[in-house]
Amino acid sequence: MPRTSNRPRASAGGEPQRPAGKSGRKPTGTGRPAPRPGTRSEAPRPNHEAPAARPTRRRPDEPVPAGRARPERPVVPVVRRSAPRTEAAPQASGASQKLQKVLAQAGLGSRREMEELIQTGKVLVNGQPATLGMRVEPDDEVKVGRRQIRFKLSARLPRVIIYHKPEGEIVTRSDPQGRTSVFEKLPAIRSGKWLAIGRLDYNTCGLLIFTTSGELANRLTHPRFEVEREYAVRIMGQVSDEQGRAMLRGVPLEDGEARFDLLATQGGTGSNHWYRVVVREGRNRLVRRMFEHFGLQVSRLMRVRFGIINLPPRLKRGQHLELTEAQTRSVLEWLARGGEQFGDMPVAPPPAKPAKPPERGAARPAKKPARAPARAGATASGRPRRRSR
Repeated sequence: MPRTSNRPRASAGGEPQRPAGKSGRKPTGTGRPAPRPGTRSEAPRPNHEAPAARPTRRRPDEPVPAGRARPERPVVPVVRRSAPRTEAAPQASGASQKLQKVLAQAGLGSRREMEELIQTGKVLVNGQPATLGMRVEPDDEVKVGRRQIRFKLSARLPRVIIYHKPEGEIVTRSDPQGRTSVFEKLPAIRSGKWLAIGRLDYNTCGLLIFTTSGELANRLTHPRFEVEREYAVRIMGQVSDEQGRAMLRGVPLEDGEARFDLLATQGGTGSNHWYRVVVREGRNRLVRRMFEHFGLQVSRLMRVRFGIINLPPRLKRGQHLELTEAQTRSVLEWLARGGEQFGDMPVAPPPAKPAKPPERGAARPAKKPARAPARAGATASGRPRRRSR
């Protein structure tokens, strides 16, 4: 039996013939054997399963396929982005505050007084003299003279106290004549000090407000905010209609023109008559000078309202009352709205908390047993009546 060789046979051209299975063509993936060269099955069969895709328009950002010429465009210089900046992002407006505002909140005085103190050079920030309008953060070291001011930029509510001032007390911390000061009647505080919102004369009584916030004191007393002050005035005599119209229209005084926003009579007996007046500024002895301009003497003057805060009727002379958090928050909200809609609206006390329902499993109070109907001839307690002899 002749031996067969595994080498491919050479064709007429001298090239060896490769086996059909090793023709180098990729498998079709259909499982059929590859067609032999030179046969009709060599031509590709049309694919009837999927129709040919229609040519679509090329988007401008698509790459141009090979073989197509791209239209010439003008050369545009490429601007490369620089590396990201390493500077810190700007902090929120609440992260820092003005220096005079921080000092006023610390209870050192009003903003105007703090501005004057900064201009004197007695305030140091991180060892350097402070300037007006400088902003500080909690990490900064603030000193007034040798005293270091510690502050936190928090949303803590300020303390507010209502005091019923009697006659014979002065609204100052030190008096050379040794008269009684209203600050002697206030409770002591650890940090800061009490600031008086407005002043009352030595012979004037009524509502006096104190707070630990210089910003709140400035907001209520600054002339540009025009917060109402209401007084009850007793004069010797009576205001005529012409004088009343002049007081509402404007009266020239030594320090400028002044007027009442409201002048209403409240009655009186004999030569004494009571009036209710409303002003929007706190100049020294303004109400008394308005009546003295027409020759009317004020025998008693009492402040009964400041903004939306009324003098409580139950608060006796010489006593003070601290506002609750709800009442303080209502005052701040009223100031945030611009101070409108006050009229005679007092600061309302906080609403009473509703009673909690009893928890499950808790013992409920036993109900009182119903009384049995009284028998005929018995009293309401159930005992038989005694017959009278």
